[in-house]
Amino acid sequence: MGWAVRRLPAVLYGALAALLLLGVRDVLFVYEENRCSMTYMYEYPEYLKIKLPKKTARRYPAYELYLYGEGNYAEENKNLILTGIPILFLPGNAGSYKQVRSLGSIALRKAEDLDFKYHFNFFSVNFNEELVALYGGTLQRQTKFVHECLKVILKLYRGQEFAPTSVAIVGHSMGGLVARALLTLRNFKPELINLLITQATPHVAPVMPLDRYLTDFYRAVNSHWILKAQDLRNLTTLSVAGGFRDYQVRSGLAFLPRLSQHDSALSVVSSAVPRAWASTDHLSIVWCKELILATIRAFFDLIDENTRQITEDPKKRMSVLNHHFVRHPGKLFEENPEALTELTGTFTWIKVKSSKWTYLVYNDSDGKYFTFPLASHRESYSHFYCESTMLLRAVFSNNSYFSLFHSFFFNLLFKVVILKLQDYPSLSHIVVLAPPSAGNKFTLDCEFFNEDSRTIQLPVTNLFSFGLSSSKILLNSTGLFYNVQLQHFNQVYQAFKIYVESHCRSPIGKYTSKLLSFSVPSFTEISAKLHVAQPENESRVPVLNIYSSSDCQYEVIVKTSFLQILGQIIRFHAGALPVYVVSNILLTYGGQLSTLMSTGQCSEFSLELVRAAKPYKVEPIINIVVFNWFREIWDSLLLPEVDAAVLSSQDAWFPLVSLILFLFGTGIAYWSAVFFSTTLRIFSSLWLTLTSQCMLLLFLFFQDLDHSKETSQNSIRCTVKNQNLTNSTSEATQSLSSSATAEAASSLNIHVTVLHLFTWIVLLNLPSLVYWLKNLRMKCGIWTPAHRATKLAIFSLCSYSKLLKMAANVPLPLSVAVLAFGRIHLYRVPHFVTLSLLLHVLCCICKSMPCLTVLTSSCGQALR
Repeated sequence: MGWAVRRLPAVLYGALAALLLLGVRDVLFVYEENRCSMTYMYEYPEYLKIKLPKKTARRYPAYELYLYGEGNYAEENKNLILTGIPILFLPGNAGSYKQVRSLGSIALRKAEDLDFKYHFNFFSVNFNEELVALYGGTLQRQTKFVHECLKVILKLYRGQEFAPTSVAIVGHSMGGLVARALLTLRNFKPELINLLITQATPHVAPVMPLDRYLTDFYRAVNSHWILKAQDLRNLTTLSVAGGFRDYQVRSGLAFLPRLSQHDSALSVVSSAVPRAWASTDHLSIVWCKELILATIRAFFDLIDENTRQITEDPKKRMSVLNHHFVRHPGKLFEENPEALTELTGTFTWIKVKSSKWTYLVYNDSDGKYFTFPLASHRESYSHFYCESTMLLRAVFSNNSYFSLFHSFFFNLLFKVVILKLQDYPSLSHIVVLAPPSAGNKFTLDCEFFNEDSRTIQLPVTNLFSFGLSSSKILLNSTGLFYNVQLQHFNQVYQAFKIYVESHCRSPIGKYTSKLLSFSVPSFTEISAKLHVAQPENESRVPVLNIYSSSDCQYEVIVKTSFLQILGQIIRFHAGALPVYVVSNILLTYGGQLSTLMSTGQCSEFSLELVRAAKPYKVEPIINIVVFNWFREIWDSLLLPEVDAAVLSSQDAWFPLVSLILFLFGTGIAYWSAVFFSTTLRIFSSLWLTLTSQCMLLLFLFFQDLDHSKETSQNSIRCTVKNQNLTNSTSEATQSLSSSATAEAASSLNIHVTVLHLFTWIVLLNLPSLVYWLKNLRMKCGIWTPAHRATKLAIFSLCSYSKLLKMAANVPLPLSVAVLAFGRIHLYRVPHFVTLSLLLHVLCCICKSMPCLTVLTSSCGQALR
């Protein structure tokens, strides 16, 4: 019975560890395949180092500025007589300046296609591959260096006919944040940059807030952009997130902060970028060909023909970015889309009067224009829809002549045009061009429909249904297009599996969600989860678009996905897990000290964890801080802001999320302690074995085999003495009293817990230490709290003292404080732990009873 009781916690914590691993698996491995194509250089890439002013080079010895080039273009630029448009690339954490080659190479190829009417000069900064995501102490230095680079770049164009007055910036990861930080510099002129494109940049908050320099830098940048939003209207900003493949920087962090630049900032996810439709991981976003092509097309469309530089018109910049990154109409960008173009050609004109129409032809050498009059359909219908298996062009006309000012092209399995008739009140006809289809089969389906009749509401299932229940609808399709609105789907902790099953009378049919398109009959599964929560003032809901067939029946089923919910928890809160682990260890540590004070013995870590680490000790206090009335009281007392309140304001606080994370932290603490204790016992056993035989081994190693018989006899005598010494040691060990053994075991238990705490202190400070060691040769003078915290490890711990009662009561409030102030400020956690251990150190200094032996001796006694 006792064995079963002891095994029960292991089973429980094993289940928690399994759930945690399932969530980690969902984040790291369960995502769409990589649809990105690799970018290749047609000529060998070259990087020309730009000479910096002596003062700048002396102030920033680790940083450099380069100009990218290939082949003849690189040779021509060696004299630095530049005539193009400057673009500066900023690498991110541990990034290389050579990552600019994808942008530079594709831009060069496109410039060649235009006979170099326009071309770009791509510069790149070498930040010495600094780990700025781990330590933010040099972010300000990088920002100031970029400012100097901007001035150096613009000087290179001085005296040119079309000299630029600003530089466009492309920043990857933390490089994008450095670019935004330029505007916080006192002597920075905002007109130096007018376009900023960031790739997978965590704008909202650091991924791992491991030091205060990093969090202070974020606070300064975001506060400036919010408070000075009106002054930044001339700067156009585009932030591109990588989607679910980027597990290093989740997409929610890459969205620009709210309230900043409503009309001059844009945030998109790469999987929703037209003509790209590809989720990228954190590194592939800099070389994903589909995304790079969209970026380069946007750059060329941004050129002003008069100045031959990027346009100074903010409205045009936003129009171009929306064209390429939000809603691509399938045609080249037109600054004045209402310009009319007369249709030419000898194609046959056919008038279509019906509201629903199908055209099927094979191997037709003659093109046709199909005209749809709008006068007879405006009152009954709200939208016009057409789909085709070939390139589709929709043309609008007015009463006098035909205008070709909107064309829509989609390169998916089938092409779709959806027009809202209300947007075109002056037009009388819609003309659809069916091009010649020599050798090909061409299918064209068109219809007028009313949006209300094609919109269906489907409520999602409850979070706690765990996939056991479902919500479903049945579509008896009579049209070609349906909107299925997923009601009550607005929080990031929600995750669903959507199943679409089709039954058709004929083998023709299809349905799609974004870029997913399938033939029917079929049964397909779609994952549904959000990157960010729905804003409070946002009324739109997620929509599943079904492109249907009129002879098919569709069943749409929605079920809660428990595994993906775990993945969302890990995706949004994995960085806070160390805080919950430390909180559990502190509760256990306080319980051990209380037991030591009351019984004189210290219990094992695993047993005390089960008894002392209870969620109800900390959770009520943590959860109450999210209420507005509590926050008002808290702020009135001028107390520091609680991290949970910040997360709540960012819509990243799930119901019960703190409880789930606490349980995960308990499981991690339990199994890490088991591993720690087991490893310690193994090494201690090996140490004792080696020390008991060391004299014999050393004696035999230094024996000379050529010695005389007398020397051999002496060797035998020494061996006998050593055996007698071993026997006497064994007898002494057996004579130890049971109280001494219990005392040694108690000492070992408390030392295991303390070493466990020290391990997490070292882990949280390790990134800063790695950064410091990496940059030691640069003499940056970086010194972090990691070094000061580990100095306490040399102290031995005492069992009793007058201060023990205080030391036993402190870990509980400190465990609450760790969760309250350390979730988004991880660097604070070691300070709370150090405070708890400091009181125990004072117990040794002010001891009333002899201290226990040091850890090595304690381990030896316990094992004996």
